[in-house]
Amino acid sequence: MEEKGAVSGIMILEFEEDVALTEKMRMRVSSLQCSGQKRQDGERLLLPHEAVYRLDFQRQDLSFRHWNVSLGGCGRVTITGISQHWTPDLTHLMARQLLEPVGTFWRGADDPDGCELKWLEADMQEFGERIAELAKVRKVMYFLFAFKDGAEAAKLRCSVLAFIRSA
Repeated sequence: MEEKGAVSGIMILEFEEDVALTEKMRMRVSSLQCSGQKRQDGERLLLPHEAVYRLDFQRQDLSFRHWNVSLGGCGRVTITGISQHWTPDLTHLMARQLLEPVGTFWRGADDPDGCELKWLEADMQEFGERIAELAKVRKVMYFLFAFKDGAEAAKLRCSVLAFIRSA
């Protein structure tokens, strides 16, 4: 369902790695391993091939348009949104705070050079719309990016293009 109001501009929202938060979550895993403790029931620990990214919303009146993703080489990148109930400075990440659908982009090792990335269009559309919807009540949103099958963070550029709605 389209929101009321005309489009007053376009905004590109660039995903940025939150290095400090990624490191904090890696330290949690390391601390549990060193002390021999187990994670809390339902806690979601960061895996070695994952990193925490964020989107900062300067505006809340957004309507999703499309994804801009480029990946050098082959591999698979999975993006999982985290709900607004997570306060990373106060609480551990819990599995119930992960949103669906996830976004997945990939390029196979046997795909020709310059081949377009593949993705599940309906899931990516729904995911983008969900981000725009959550932007209405948030200033920042966190995501888990998983890099698999040869994908590397240094070779990824990822952003969301959104329309700015006027009242």
